[in-house]
Amino acid sequence: MGKVAVLTDTNSGIMPEQAEEMGVYTIPMPFYIDGRLYLEGKNITHEEFYRFQEMDAQISTSMPSPGDVAACWSDLLKSHDTVVYIPMSSGLSSSCQTAVAMAEEAFSGRVFVVDNQRISVPQWQSVREAKALADAGMDGAAIYRRLMETKMDADIYIAVDTLKYLRRGGRVTPAAAALGTVLNIKPVLRIKGEKLDAYAKVRGRAAARETALQALKQAVETDERLHTLDVEGRLLFGVAYTAPREEAEILAREVRAVFPGRPFHMDPLALSIACHIGPGALGVGCCIDLTGEAAGRN
Repeated sequence: MGKVAVLTDTNSGIMPEQAEEMGVYTIPMPFYIDGRLYLEGKNITHEEFYRFQEMDAQISTSMPSPGDVAACWSDLLKSHDTVVYIPMSSGLSSSCQTAVAMAEEAFSGRVFVVDNQRISVPQWQSVREAKALADAGMDGAAIYRRLMETKMDADIYIAVDTLKYLRRGGRVTPAAAALGTVLNIKPVLRIKGEKLDAYAKVRGRAAARETALQALKQAVETDERLHTLDVEGRLLFGVAYTAPREEAEILAREVRAVFPGRPFHMDPLALSIACHIGPGALGVGCCIDLTGEAAGRN
């Protein structure tokens, strides 16, 4: 019997085939598009999702049903002692809090739900770390503590290309969205801890991308914890995107120029975020690299 199963959801960017290659497990995130259920990485690709957005389809996020999650845990516990489950941040979805309550009530001591405020590249990194720690012989409880101790060691900035989807979600008023569109205003959002907040508003796509990158640079230079981790070579940097990959690659080169020699990873942005910000977005961020396993990965 294997000791620890590492489980995540597709908000990490880890699709089912990738999970199998990594030796971990993933739960597809559900979406309703024009009333039909789709599962990320199962019956819809990111490109298809963005096409639906561009056609103004009715899209809503959902969460894995508690019954499906519990069934997945039970199945994994047939061949593992414990499960370390790393879902999307509780600050961005209620599914994490539901999983925490369910684990405490029905799977106490056997399922550890890590609410370390991660999504996208930082969530991917947490999964890699959990797997590396499990392979090194660490038990589920210790892996949980290790990931929770470092949950604030991450920072993400997202340059949004359109106000349309923020308006739909109620984060921008219709009047502000209309004016912003006329003036070519591009918001820059920040994910730090459990919060998704407005960081800046600038004019133009290039200015938004540069603002996001400079915000990350300033955070690494001025945040005492992040600066220390960077000096110690323990930060992973990353780019996530709903924009065309070639635009993300331009940002990736800029990140590597500002932070040369650091571990780096790039992935499409999680659809749970893309649903609310739309296509054309570029994200840049950093998170702690606990094991050093990410070095050289891109």
